[in-house]
This record gives sequence, structure tokens and C-alpha cells, in this order.
Amino acid sequence: MNNFLTVKSAARLRGEITVPGDKSISHRSIIFNAIAEGTAHVTNFLPGEDCLSSIACMRAMGVNIELSESKREVTIAGRGLRGLQEPAEILDAGNSGTTTRLLTGLLAGQSFYSIITGDSSLRSRPMGRVIGPLKQMGAQIWGRKNDTLAPLSIKGDANNSIKAISYNLPVASAQLKSCLLLAALYAEGETVLGGLIASRDHTERMLGAMGAPLETNRERLIMHGPATTLRALNVAVPGDISSAAFWLVAAVAHPDADLLLKNVGVNPTRTGLIDALQEMGADIELSDEREIVGEPVADIRVKSSRLVGTGIGGEIIPRLVDEIPALAVAAMFGQNRTVVRDAAELRVKETDRIATIASEFGKLGANIETQPDGLVISGRQHLHGNSVHSHGDHRLAMSLAIAGLLLPPGEELAIEDYACADVSYPGFWDDLKRVSQ
Repeated sequence: MNNFLTVKSAARLRGEITVPGDKSISHRSIIFNAIAEGTAHVTNFLPGEDCLSSIACMRAMGVNIELSESKREVTIAGRGLRGLQEPAEILDAGNSGTTTRLLTGLLAGQSFYSIITGDSSLRSRPMGRVIGPLKQMGAQIWGRKNDTLAPLSIKGDANNSIKAISYNLPVASAQLKSCLLLAALYAEGETVLGGLIASRDHTERMLGAMGAPLETNRERLIMHGPATTLRALNVAVPGDISSAAFWLVAAVAHPDADLLLKNVGVNPTRTGLIDALQEMGADIELSDEREIVGEPVADIRVKSSRLVGTGIGGEIIPRLVDEIPALAVAAMFGQNRTVVRDAAELRVKETDRIATIASEFGKLGANIETQPDGLVISGRQHLHGNSVHSHGDHRLAMSLAIAGLLLPPGEELAIEDYACADVSYPGFWDDLKRVSQ
């Protein structure tokens, strides 16, 4: 089977796109409703491989979850905070760091023994950041490499040994924050999280809507544990801003583009890419702004723009860290250089994204300098076609594809291992073909 896909330069970009459901919200709608009281219905669920891993893990613990034929509608029969069953097999999170880290926090508060693992990429990603504070809470967790890597072995007990702590997050990680909040549901006393809590806040919004005893403000989060119950919550998942990112970049960087992106989640903790692109001169307009189940949603129209380079770092990084591979493409077509800093977290994603962005776009002639915590990207680059590799990273694969649309007329690139895009955006290649006709 040929594992290459060819992307040709596009004369123009036109069309209306409804991007898949938000990946982060889809994960949480499954995991949180599984421990709630009642039955919940989720619409516009993202049927990507990562989110399906969350479903498989919750099913393995006795949760009845039904998927529609399209897999975009889900019904979850919640088992309550204490209703999960000990899994008979090792829990397989696939490539999903979200599944692994959130479930590690949830499993720490259960009364049974469990093991969670994933594919080779997941088993190389850092888990010490969640294991350390969970151990402070009294959790019994073991992992490879001195308790820093999966597989993770988690031993709960019927006496609920999990205790509240005060902890300052050393990194702005929504996965770490969510992991600790899930464990705190089972902890005796007030768990107080401070430090770098300014990351995506889908967990706080959803748990709050489900009745969790959670207090939030800009400086800290307080879970008044243990929780007694969560109410099942129907969720209409908005479109994923991280998936919309590829079309935002394609349109602003292309000389003849006009795209409308429908029903996109514009949670302010996730819209750093829009802010960065607008600072670079992008023509991006939001309309029909509204709120669905506590999450802000809008339609986004984006057109060809004259971009200029900028500096990107500091507080905006947690709001666009997943979109940096796409943002790098926009930077290549702007005036002057763009400097990305404070983004060392890119080193421990599905790949070392700092290294792979530089190496793969370098094959197209891009001038990108790597830094320990970021990138220096020259502007007004003259790219050319070539063969490139996704390294199994869904966001890199789609960012390379967008660059392919922007090549000079007649040029094309071939992407090896392109199918990994299905992790977060099933149907991406169909959308790409449709808007570039």
C-alpha cells in the first residue's frame, strides 16, 4: 500500500468548511460523563483515534457507551463517581496523551488496580509531571524510567487514600491541570492549584456545569473534595480551533483565498493563533458569536492577507502551542522574520516538533533556525516541491499539506505517513481537495 499522498499547489482557495468537533472537549465529554449520574448525549463528537481511545478505556471499566453509525453522536450511561469497575485488561490509550494523563488522575482515586499504556510514541512522552503531584496526594503509581514513562501501574484502595494538596503548576499544561482536578474529586479537603494555570479551561467549564465543587479565578483553582456527585451533561461539541488553524493559515498566506469556517469554538484560552495572525496583519473576521453549553462559538471568515513577521512568546504560548506547526507556515510567507520562544513544550509532543518543523520544511527550502525553546523563521521564503515525512505527527502532516497548497504553480510535495491526520481530523484530505479545486 502506497503510504504517500501528493499535494499540488492551488490556484485559489474557496469554500465553506465545518471542521470536526473539538478534540479536547470530545475527550472530556466521555470521561466526565462516565463518572456522572444519568445518561448524556454528545453531538458533533470527534471520531478521531485519540478520542476513540478514551471511549475504549472507559468501556473497559464497565461504562456503557453507544456510538452512532457516523461515530459523531455518542450516548454515555454514567456510573457515578464510585461506579467504575476494575479493568480485566491493560488500558490502551493508543497515541493519546490526553487519555493517559486525565485517566491517571481519575484512576488514582479509584479503589482498584489498573495499568495504562499506549503506542511507542506515547510511551516516550513525559508522565513524571503528573505522577509527582499525584504521589503527593497519596496515590500509588509506578512507571518506567523511575516513574516518568508509561506503562503506568496504579493501585487504588477502598479506604480512599487520596488527600488534598496545594500545588503550583510548573508548566501551563491543561492535561496536568485536568489530571489533578480529577484526582481532587476524590480527595479529602481543599485541593488548591496555583502557578501556571492559564491554559485551556474546558475541564473547569465542564466540571463546573456538572456540579463539581470547584471554585475558579485567575490566580487559583480550588476543589472542595470529596465530591458527592456529578450530573450528566449533554454536550454539543463545537468545531476544533486547532483543526481550523490549518485553513486560517492557508487562507491568509495564499494570494487568492476566501474561506468560511463554520461553528468553530473560540474559547479565549484557545484563540492565541487568531491573535497572533491578526498581529501579523491577517484578515480574519468572527461573526454569529454565541455560546453553547458554556463554550463560545463563532463562524470565522478568513481571506488572503499581507503578513509581517512578529515575536511570539510568553503568555500567548499556552493558547497556541498546538497550532505552532501551522503558524510556522504563515511565518514563511510574511515580511521579515518571526521568532517563536518559550515553547519548549513542543519538544515533548507527538514528536520533537521544534526539530521536525525545521527538518521537514527545510526539505522544501525553508530557512528555519531551531532554538532550545522555539524557532526563528525567515520571511518571504521561496519554497519548492519535495518528499516530506510526517513522523506520525498529525499536526505536522496537515501543516505540510497546507504548505503544499502554497507552492509555486506546478510544484507539488509528497507526504509520507499522511494518514496520521485521522488522529484529530478525519476528512481533512477531502476538505483540502474540495477547497483547492
